[in-house]
Amino acid sequence: MTGTFLNIAAVLIGGTFGLFFGARIPDRLKSTVVAGMGLFTLAMGLQMFLDSENQLIVLGALLLGALTGEFLGVEDRLQAFGEFLEKRFSKESETSEGSNFIRGFMVSSLLFCIGPMTILGSIQDGLTGDYKLLAIKSTLDGFASIAFASTLGPGVLFSSIVILIYQGGLSLLATQLSQVITDTMINELTATGGVLLLGLGLSNMLEIKKIRVGNLLPALFFAPLIVWLISLF
Repeated sequence: MTGTFLNIAAVLIGGTFGLFFGARIPDRLKSTVVAGMGLFTLAMGLQMFLDSENQLIVLGALLLGALTGEFLGVEDRLQAFGEFLEKRFSKESETSEGSNFIRGFMVSSLLFCIGPMTILGSIQDGLTGDYKLLAIKSTLDGFASIAFASTLGPGVLFSSIVILIYQGGLSLLATQLSQVITDTMINELTATGGVLLLGLGLSNMLEIKKIRVGNLLPALFFAPLIVWLISLF
């Protein structure tokens, strides 16, 4: 869990810095920084997807994930959680649909929790106590939180809750999963996460097309499950 705590600290410190000094940053610069992060996210997502050994597994995981996510209302629940935090800790007067608080919470939560470093780093930290990979991720997330918080507000800081639950949970479960996880599972899991990052970049960061990326999150569970089922035959 050491790596997870480092990650949380980096997001809180970076986000706080962004909040205090965000007013001094010109709006044009903020917009350009977020756009740059969006382009980087697209590039990273594409690179992750290319790691797939069988793209049909990724497609199947996305379809099953979409069905499950829509049924469970994952994105609506995330947004509702963001609205609760906004009412409790923020004095913004925007509508919930256009609230920077919620947008900041959603974007940063998804971005900080999807990616090969999150998955591999958490497993590595949980199994061996080696948190070097998560330390690198923490540095990147810290700089990203400065840009996001200066543009999207305090919602970014509360993404640390999601990091604790998701990333910390992966580390705690790593020992139990050690007998099940294979390299192929990790590759397809990473590739599926890459597609979600592409959707995140297009929807929430570049705002090209609205995509309910949150409802695709269950795909991260189905990708290794499909690999396991295929291995049985």
